[in-house]
Amino acid sequence: MNETALAELLAKQEITEVIYLYCRCMDRCDADMAKDIFHPDARVDYGEQMYQGTGYGFVDMALSGHALHLSHSHQRGNVLIRIDGKRAYSETYGDVTLRRQDESGQLIDSRNLGRYLDVWEKREDGKWRIAERAFVLDFDETGPASGRVFETTGRRDKSDPSYRLFAQGKLLPLE
Repeated sequence: MNETALAELLAKQEITEVIYLYCRCMDRCDADMAKDIFHPDARVDYGEQMYQGTGYGFVDMALSGHALHLSHSHQRGNVLIRIDGKRAYSETYGDVTLRRQDESGQLIDSRNLGRYLDVWEKREDGKWRIAERAFVLDFDETGPASGRVFETTGRRDKSDPSYRLFAQGKLLPLE
């Protein structure tokens, strides 16, 4: 493998890690980590009905909405990336499910399936961050949750066991 191909492969892996980190930020409601994924001047467009503005503004809006839910899970897949020097372009499929409780106590699930179209830039600090993002909604549904067998054990803050795992290399016992 030549140096150019190796550099491109490493750039794709770095970007893929950031794509997956975005899910962690959203599910753990970690605004600082989420904002670090975007350049300060990043522009995003999730459509008129959801949000159009800055990357940082989107993080604030999304996490304030997440606070109204009992739990949520963000999944990413089908990641395609094209590297062009210090710019890159990606399409990533997303699957997000959010659970809330309505006024009557009924659990309601909302699911969005769509694609994230991102323009990435590697600037002075050497990190790949999103410069532009467009979200394309392909499918959504909302309705009563089909059931609940287990209590949710994940936490939507830094008390989640994943923080201890990555910071200290410790996992068990779960606390």
